[in-house]
Amino acid sequence: MERELRCWRGRASIRCSLALVRDPDVIVIGSGPNGLVAANILARRGFRVLLVEANAKRPGGALGSEELTLPGFVHDVGAAFFPFAKTSPAFRELDLEQAGVKWSNLRFESCHPALDGSYACIARDRELGAQHFGSPRDGEAWRKLAAFHARTEPDLLAMLLGPFPSLTSAPRLGLRNLFKLARSFARSSGSLARSLFQSEAARRVLPSLGLHVDVGPDDWFGAAVSYILGLTASTGGYAVPAGGAQSITNALVTMLEGCGGRLRLGARVKRIVVRQGRAVAVLLEDGEELRALRGVVADTAAPNLYLKLLEPANVPRWLVRRMLGFRQGFGTFKVDYALSEPVPWSLAVARESAVVHVTESLRDLGRFTRDVREGRLPEEPYLVVGQQSLADPRRAPNGRHTLYCYSHVPSQIAGGWAQQRESFADRVSERLEGLAPGFKATVLARAVSSPLELEAGNANLIGGDLGGGTNAWHQQLLFRPVFPYFRYRTPLKGLYLCSSYTHPGGGVHGMCGYNAALTAARELA
Repeated sequence: MERELRCWRGRASIRCSLALVRDPDVIVIGSGPNGLVAANILARRGFRVLLVEANAKRPGGALGSEELTLPGFVHDVGAAFFPFAKTSPAFRELDLEQAGVKWSNLRFESCHPALDGSYACIARDRELGAQHFGSPRDGEAWRKLAAFHARTEPDLLAMLLGPFPSLTSAPRLGLRNLFKLARSFARSSGSLARSLFQSEAARRVLPSLGLHVDVGPDDWFGAAVSYILGLTASTGGYAVPAGGAQSITNALVTMLEGCGGRLRLGARVKRIVVRQGRAVAVLLEDGEELRALRGVVADTAAPNLYLKLLEPANVPRWLVRRMLGFRQGFGTFKVDYALSEPVPWSLAVARESAVVHVTESLRDLGRFTRDVREGRLPEEPYLVVGQQSLADPRRAPNGRHTLYCYSHVPSQIAGGWAQQRESFADRVSERLEGLAPGFKATVLARAVSSPLELEAGNANLIGGDLGGGTNAWHQQLLFRPVFPYFRYRTPLKGLYLCSSYTHPGGGVHGMCGYNAALTAARELA
């Protein structure tokens, strides 16, 4: 007798026959962007793929959209802006636009205002960006840097996003460019900014972008993250998908089904079954065992894989110790707003920017970083503010708007988050009010997510960490997530890790899943 299960097609959940997915070649655990990319790449190469997702309502993990505040207001639950939308090798092969994803951009990609009225903006139009980058001198410096990046971006991204080490892409950059980039990337983001720019407005741009993860302005080897996020904004921009981030997930699911793969919702994996040193099946929480004829690919947090999904007997003791000491990135505190009108920024260009970064100075960023690392809630939180509905009016009812806002915080605080979440959300609103007088009067509703709530909704976001572990140098490249298992393999045959806990790390570029899938495809064929 055939059992029925919940599968996903487009925006609706439907009934599918278990016969369609019995004994797949590969089971992929987790339908975040890397799991979806890995599943698609394997299916395109002839493997029968079953993708299992713990969430019973929707696929996508942190790549999704929900009505978090009021009916008709669509909020991105995690990733919201996509600098790699058109440059990621994974997305280029999968061709998201052909699958129906439509991208929108605003006049400015990122705006960095301060209470004193100073500001700098990043735009895809280099001349426009130069006119709004702190001062005429710094605008010219930015224009030259953006032009250099535009020339080198294809080879640079191929080198940085591919499996480490990238022995074929690096030589194409040329020794001179490699030396220039290596010298810049070895610095802290604050040091790089001070060497490039003279005005405080320009100097706070790149370091504020590094704090999308847990890279502070004084962290050596921290400039690479800031550089990539800032300069890709000057080429592809911070693109917004029409209808919300869920549209990317829906397109990837549709493509997977078109290649014969299947997605199963509400299927939480309790254990990966190992026999004779090889991953052969997954055991679900309800006791059902799903066999994988060739292998298993895990889009999970590295500590969860090695400490929870595998029996201790199947994990080397030294690896258990490393995972117990694995360092996560900063926690994340997110507030989503439903607004009666656009944010009334004092600065006109902020009303035309996809993202607004709220910080006063390099000193302000340094103080913020120290507060979080020492377990304190910042008095003046650094904010990343997303204005998706300006580029995509379908995110809200006619004339209304959404606002997406997050900061970084300690994962755990004295007294617990239940006592502090609303007061810290008020602090976020006050910070916005300072730059946009009248903002609080536009708020119709808000939804607050503390680090613990983010983790409760997605087990991969340990302590509210969005980046797949710290981005400090000692957990990058061949140390991501741990040496010698930095090229997507694990100690077990037929088991691969494809999450952002692998190289090249966080950010919706799909390359962790892409690289892992190509490795698995070669070895499991």
